[in-house]
Amino acid sequence: MYRSHVLVCGGTGCTSSGSQQIFDLLKEEIAKNGLSEEVSVVQTGCHGLCALGPIMIVYPEATFYSMVKPEYIPEIVSEHLLKGRVVTKYVYQDTVTEEGVKPLIDTDFYKKQHRIALRNCGVINPENIEEYIGTRGYEALGKVLTEMTPDDVIKCILDSGLRGRGGGGFPTGRKWQLAKDLVKGGQKYVCCNADEGDPGAFMDRSVLEGDPHVVLEAMAIAGYAIGANQGYIYVRAEYPIAVDRLNIAIKQAREYGLLGKNIFDTGFDFDIELRLGAGAFVCGEETALMTSIEGNRGEPRPRPPFPAEKGLFEKPTILNNVETYANIPQIILNGAEWFASMGTEKSKGTKVFALGGKIKNTGLVEIPMGTTLREVVEEIGGGIPNGKKFKAAQTGGPSGGCIPASHFDVPIDYDNLIAIGSMMGSGGLIVMDEDNCMVDIAKFFLEFTVDESCGKCTPCRIGTKRLYEMLDKITKGQATLEDLDKLEELCYYIKENSLCGLGQTAPNPVLSTLRYFKDEYIAHVVDKRCPAGVCKDLLSFSIDPAKCKGCTLCARQCPAGAISGTVKEPHVIDTNKCVKCGACMEKCKFGAISKK
Repeated sequence: MYRSHVLVCGGTGCTSSGSQQIFDLLKEEIAKNGLSEEVSVVQTGCHGLCALGPIMIVYPEATFYSMVKPEYIPEIVSEHLLKGRVVTKYVYQDTVTEEGVKPLIDTDFYKKQHRIALRNCGVINPENIEEYIGTRGYEALGKVLTEMTPDDVIKCILDSGLRGRGGGGFPTGRKWQLAKDLVKGGQKYVCCNADEGDPGAFMDRSVLEGDPHVVLEAMAIAGYAIGANQGYIYVRAEYPIAVDRLNIAIKQAREYGLLGKNIFDTGFDFDIELRLGAGAFVCGEETALMTSIEGNRGEPRPRPPFPAEKGLFEKPTILNNVETYANIPQIILNGAEWFASMGTEKSKGTKVFALGGKIKNTGLVEIPMGTTLREVVEEIGGGIPNGKKFKAAQTGGPSGGCIPASHFDVPIDYDNLIAIGSMMGSGGLIVMDEDNCMVDIAKFFLEFTVDESCGKCTPCRIGTKRLYEMLDKITKGQATLEDLDKLEELCYYIKENSLCGLGQTAPNPVLSTLRYFKDEYIAHVVDKRCPAGVCKDLLSFSIDPAKCKGCTLCARQCPAGAISGTVKEPHVIDTNKCVKCGACMEKCKFGAISKK
């Protein structure tokens, strides 16, 4: 038995910060101090506070060390692990109080969270099946196969109120029911959508890196429910850690008899294979994903027929995303009523969000449905840095919309977000402050959609390109008010006529910013001005002669030679030469340069 366990985050975020080196040094230093038989070092998945990596937590005290550097390791080992003295200067400061160091779960970031999908992330070694089994892993599968009929399983999922966490919010149990009942018998498939393509979204990646067995178990449960014996996980090739851990998990599950033939000696067969995506955003759409698994170019198909009737290889298929599956074993073990007791009337349970943008605590959070946007941003997220004001939050990525400050207290659930012109999406939540230009934000997402359109249907292939050109025209101060009317008209045409969800939702960032921030569009068009000072073509830089000390630093930084003046005399900017790079303003020590 070990007296201490040190958990080191091995998720992508911390790995990019150097956590592998911390892990290796820690093991070396522990061995050097003769503690190898007393202290265990475990590499886990994501803990959630991604901006604080590399992260390590020492148990049983639950001491949270953040932004750990290699040079900290000898002192932490000799003082904390050997002598039992917490090295407070390296501890996450939000956990440090006058009474001592409090557990991470009591911090503002964690205390309003309720982790179901993420319950094992950052807690277990994802490459050790026995650690998953030790947290009641595969117990739900055993219960299903030995105590429940397929109809019992589907009723449990229906009664729980679980809706798809991939964006559309379709009731999961209903999808399974359709696949079971529309076609009786024959080959059926269970698919997992791990093709997470939204900018700023990394929820599914974190589950696969931190708790891969939960997805395997849930897919086997789904296979039993609908009568399928084969599953496919379609995962982004850009997620190498997730792919490696999935391969390890599948191999281990087969060795333990939890995948393959005659699982739990019940006569039920189910196996899983991986398929790697090549980075096409459109392959997150269910029919395009299945087309890609089949070995063809990832393009969507017309619906109906829906996948539950004719999906992968033209056989009945269900497709859920990683987070949806991550809830299934806990619903089976704890009951439908337990899950349905959380959330709102029409949106049950919890939702995982990837917090990013202009916010203090960037990272991964799991909150009960119905938590307000204000609670997420100000309490869990720690607020906007540098004293700036909250302006908007983008949910749903390129398919979603911008939520303004006037809806800061809206409870987050599927229906509320749609009502205010956004959508849940897979769970990316990007926070913006007063320095963000909303026209530029809409343009950013449209540029992404244009690049990712598969080109199969004309409204999406050509329509999104025309939308982008109109937005570009607006940000350059070349548009008219008539162009704004055309912009809105084209948005609705694309929504109504595109073949798949990518095109149908592509105009959402434009429509939501037009709805809530039309004054910014008008300022760009009528006043030829960007209120946030972002759109370069509409900017002009000037030097305040009362503040300028004539230090010449700005002139030396200017790449275009647009600044002139003598030493100790006020300088001036030639606006005809200025390329609006902002280098002068960035370097000025006296605040003499401004933009408008």
